[in-house]
Amino acid sequence: MEGDICRVCRCEAQSDRPLFHPCICTGSIKWIHQDCLMQWMRYSRKEYCELCGHRFSFTPIYAPDMPRVLPLRYVAGGLLSSVGTAVKYWIHYSMVAVAWLGVVPLTAYRTYRFLFSGSIDMLLTLPIDIFSTENIAIDVFRGCFVAMCTLFTFVGLVWLREQIIHGGGPDWLERDDPPVAVPVVAVAAPVAAQVDPNGNGGDNGQIAALAGGAQDDDNNNNNNNNNDEEHNNNNNNNFVDNNLVQNREAAPAAAAPEPVPEPAEPEQPPLIFPRRGPQEEAARMDAYLRDARIDPERPPPPPQDADDAGDAPEPEAVNEPAEAAAADEANWNPMEWERAAEELTWERLLGLDGSMVFLEHVFWVVSLNTLFIFIFAFCPYSIGNWLVQLLGIISPGKPLLHFHGLLTTLLGYCVIGITLIKLHAIARFLRWRRQRRILGLCYIVVKVSLLSVVEIGVLPLVCGWWLDICSLPMFDASLKDRKASFKAAPGTSLFIHWMFGMVYVYYFASFIVLLREVLRPGVLWFLRNLNDPDFSPIQEMIHLSILRHARRLVASAIIFGSAVLLMLWAPIQILKSGWPTFLPYTLSGDSEVNELSLQLLLLQIILPGFFEQSHTRIWLKGLVRIWCNVVAKVLGIKSYLLGTEPRPNEDEVPPRAQPDLGAGLAAAHQAIMQRDVPVGFQPYDRPPLFAVRLAGLLLLMCVSLVIGSLITLTVPVWIGRYGMALWSMGQHITPPPNAVATGTETPPRPHELYTAAMGTYLCWIISRGIALAVNLFPQGRAVVMERVRHWISVGASYAMAVIMFVLMLGVIPLMFGLLLELVVVVPLRVPLEQTPVLFLWQDWALGVLYTKIATALTLMGPDWTLRRAIEQAYRDGLRDMNLKFIIRELGAPVITCFGLALAIPYALAHSILPIFFTNQVTRILIARQIYPFFLLIAFIIAIIVLQIRQFRKLYVAIKNDKYLVGQRLVNYDHQRKKRTEAAAAAAAAAAAAAAAAAQ
Repeated sequence: MEGDICRVCRCEAQSDRPLFHPCICTGSIKWIHQDCLMQWMRYSRKEYCELCGHRFSFTPIYAPDMPRVLPLRYVAGGLLSSVGTAVKYWIHYSMVAVAWLGVVPLTAYRTYRFLFSGSIDMLLTLPIDIFSTENIAIDVFRGCFVAMCTLFTFVGLVWLREQIIHGGGPDWLERDDPPVAVPVVAVAAPVAAQVDPNGNGGDNGQIAALAGGAQDDDNNNNNNNNNDEEHNNNNNNNFVDNNLVQNREAAPAAAAPEPVPEPAEPEQPPLIFPRRGPQEEAARMDAYLRDARIDPERPPPPPQDADDAGDAPEPEAVNEPAEAAAADEANWNPMEWERAAEELTWERLLGLDGSMVFLEHVFWVVSLNTLFIFIFAFCPYSIGNWLVQLLGIISPGKPLLHFHGLLTTLLGYCVIGITLIKLHAIARFLRWRRQRRILGLCYIVVKVSLLSVVEIGVLPLVCGWWLDICSLPMFDASLKDRKASFKAAPGTSLFIHWMFGMVYVYYFASFIVLLREVLRPGVLWFLRNLNDPDFSPIQEMIHLSILRHARRLVASAIIFGSAVLLMLWAPIQILKSGWPTFLPYTLSGDSEVNELSLQLLLLQIILPGFFEQSHTRIWLKGLVRIWCNVVAKVLGIKSYLLGTEPRPNEDEVPPRAQPDLGAGLAAAHQAIMQRDVPVGFQPYDRPPLFAVRLAGLLLLMCVSLVIGSLITLTVPVWIGRYGMALWSMGQHITPPPNAVATGTETPPRPHELYTAAMGTYLCWIISRGIALAVNLFPQGRAVVMERVRHWISVGASYAMAVIMFVLMLGVIPLMFGLLLELVVVVPLRVPLEQTPVLFLWQDWALGVLYTKIATALTLMGPDWTLRRAIEQAYRDGLRDMNLKFIIRELGAPVITCFGLALAIPYALAHSILPIFFTNQVTRILIARQIYPFFLLIAFIIAIIVLQIRQFRKLYVAIKNDKYLVGQRLVNYDHQRKKRTEAAAAAAAAAAAAAAAAAQ
């Protein structure tokens, strides 16, 4: 039998290197040397076994002359050293906090205020005003917002630069000036001779077009492949001629800054570029052919509209100088950048590493804030304000609107963009390559910024206002009310409308994604697929023209506005005429306290539970599929709407349909319709009177939207109102039929948000039951009974969840909310001459919110008993719930702590302390302040306990520093678990025997 060996070095035990078994592992990996384990721990940075998870433990070995109690001078010296280190770190971190949270935002805001004040006096007093203590708190708060804006601007510029580097800039930016053409007839002939005699130039045709100096705009890569999948031989001559003709015809309509260059006269001799080196020319041709190669599996890209030329100056011939690229490549050293990235960390950047280098970073941040505020805020505002005053739109000293500064700044950006276009055209004319590229990049920055503001800010805001205007009759409001609220709080009004607009746009896009999964690829070709992996809105902002973006924005606004009219305004008008007593909706309850508690209950429990149901999307998708099948069958457009179903006996795969010249746009959109699997162009059968059938489809779609919205607005609220009436013990919550006609007072209604939530849940339960009945009844009685038995067993397994529900969502939130009410709200808000009234319903609703916050903080905090119990309860779930574990480890400790925190102060204030205090005012004051006093005492005790633990750690550290000579690995006792289990079994048997003897 072989001896025990180390699991790391595979050596046996020696006199100076004994073997240990420090973990639960057995067999050949049980033993290990201490030095081998220390080396492994040093490299792996783990203090536990990777196989069994047991944490290794060591026992310290001290010097023989170590005293039993450390001398006082050692303890005092270590304590003073620790205090000095703590003070040094405290001073350093205070400097870091003052610099980043005080100096940076304060200088940012006061520089911003100085630039926009326009006063010469502030220029003279600027150094004093920056560090003035007047209104310093509010200035720091506002400065944080200004600094965040500059930070986002900097990050946006860096990200836009990365997008241009990786995705490429627009074609007019990447192209260079055409070199001086040299007429060489003898050299051009061999190049032209390389064209295929059949007229299909293929790659050679593209080489000839490049060498011949043919000029074209950014549409020259949108050629159609009209051959087989294995070949890519395009008729390049027709391709170039057609694109040139299209560009000449589209240039006037596009309102380009400059006209498209005319093609060369036919009588001129052929021109070529000066010859390059063979390696350079070969690399250039390979890159061009690689970019021009077309994937046969993908449909041809859509032809670019004529208005694309209106975005930028006129495109030019391709001629990227290799010398500049080679020089940039020679100057780039990746090792230096990697070393800089390794040295600069967040701790070093912010100053958390203990060094003073962060002062330099603070200086650079302050400088960048000032520079960004001046360039991106003050300059556009000044230009816009100058233009507004020049045009006489406003009088001096009178603002244009509530948001005069924002609108003026946007106007200034528009002027800057137009100016950059003109300057770019001048630089192109003067052949200033570097200046032209800088101006082009500046124009891209301005263009992307304006488009981002329009698409993210303006479009949702318009949708939010349109939603509000169309829903005014539903809430019995008017435009005067909205105007008054806007004048009272313009910023809040804009934010609320923008938020509702963003929610509407998001759910509209989600519904479009659902439609793409049902409809034939290509039906929704005019809508962008946001889930497409190749879709990048920033790249579209960079490459597409302003006119195309404007057209898309107008189309999006029309679609969103029409949907709001169909789904909101039309149903409301129908309800007003057909059921006048149903509206308006009530947005305020009869009790303010109940309204607050029900809002918290709705937001924390009801709505999250409803929106997390996966059945909602499945049902909606099935409903859309049924509607599409019915409409397609009625109109006879199933092939167009849902696609042609494949034949079951069809073995051969039909050849791919060749799209015609006008199908490029549709094919390109159809290639990205499905979000899971990309599908190419799918042909469909075109029935007679196709346009009339499409008109009927649109009409049925509009009618269906109106009917569906009418049902959604009425049925859940109507059911919820009567459900709330039953819950309120028969209270009349709907107005009588003659209330409107007779003018009698309408009884108070509950908040419609709660009635809608209750009605939605009831509708969900009813529809779920109907769906189950429809699925089960056709399967027979045996299947139904088996399913019922299964539900009974599942309900029995969930019976324990009721107890957990009462504890976790009943007792604990109630005690938590009541405790915070007594500790914070009552001492601060209730005067001594008034009696506090506790609303348990409101305290419970607030306690639910507090419990969720406390649970989240516990899960993010350190590892301790309560966190492990919560994580274990989450892992077990409802079906595998261990009720004993939850009550013992989670419910009992929390309820005990809250119960003692509620009971002990109350007992002292109302039973013991009144013996010593007879004054009634003093008793009331004690009863009010005893809960905050106990909280303060608990906080002080916690600090004292923490300091005692820290002192013990300091004592051990001093002892280890003075007398520790080594550590010895501790062996794992494999018999300890068996002894523990045997002792527990013996105790249980003894308890059972004692109980039997007692009986």
